[in-house]
Amino acid sequence: MTATRSAERTAAAAVPGGQARLPGLWRAGAARSSVELKAFFRNKQSLVFTLMFPVLLLLIFGSIFSGTVKGTQTDVKQVFMAGIIAAGVMSTAFSGLAISIALERDSGMIRRIGLTPMPKSAYFAGKLVRVVVTTVLETVLLIGIAVVLFHLPMPSTGQRWLTLGWDLGLGTVACALAAIAYTALIPNGRSAAAVVTPVFMALQFISGVFFPFNELPRWMQSTAALFPVKWMAQGFRSVFLPDSFTVVEPAGHWELSRIALVLAVWAVAGGILAAMTFRWKSPKGQTS
Repeated sequence: MTATRSAERTAAAAVPGGQARLPGLWRAGAARSSVELKAFFRNKQSLVFTLMFPVLLLLIFGSIFSGTVKGTQTDVKQVFMAGIIAAGVMSTAFSGLAISIALERDSGMIRRIGLTPMPKSAYFAGKLVRVVVTTVLETVLLIGIAVVLFHLPMPSTGQRWLTLGWDLGLGTVACALAAIAYTALIPNGRSAAAVVTPVFMALQFISGVFFPFNELPRWMQSTAALFPVKWMAQGFRSVFLPDSFTVVEPAGHWELSRIALVLAVWAVAGGILAAMTFRWKSPKGQTS
């Protein structure tokens, strides 16, 4: 509540004559971003669930897996590590964001923000900045653990580092905008986790996070190809795994241009849907 009031005060700066002028988008966005980051890192429950859940999965499944992927000399642990990074992106940029927006809408905070002079786009800018910061932290944490404990090789060329950057960036934006649009399906804050978590978990299982993608049933591969997690995971595999692994990729190569295209399309489509469906208040009678 304090953070919200601070944002509302920052949104309207006093000018001579006692009137208020509308703040610029950059100033309002920076103020809102600061509020979002402080609120996130002060909420220990959200911090632990969002950042530590993928880490817990990494430690558990990384300790269980052994051997090499059939038809390759690549350790199955390394394949899983690349996939769990994509799951980490979805955890922060989709699950965490969708649930937090649903809770804020239910509490009336979003409605109050919408009534202030602050540009409405600043609210989304703040959310996007928070998501980018937390996703980068999540990715660094997962890569660090994977390298130290499970001997995941670091990217060996500048091209692979570049791929890591755009795959992470496009994937984060695509998942975040999809999350904002998805909140239209969440009736209230009480049901947010129940509506979001099954989608989060199902997409991980069919997108090659927990199992090598080529070993999944064909219908799962076809379904997963419609969503961004599969393409993010494939992009991360191209960063950390040897090129010889492409013999078991569905297309026989990394498909980097297609990965970029699919993630960009998801980002654009998510932005359009978010603009069309986002609600600034909960429907009457559906508050927690």
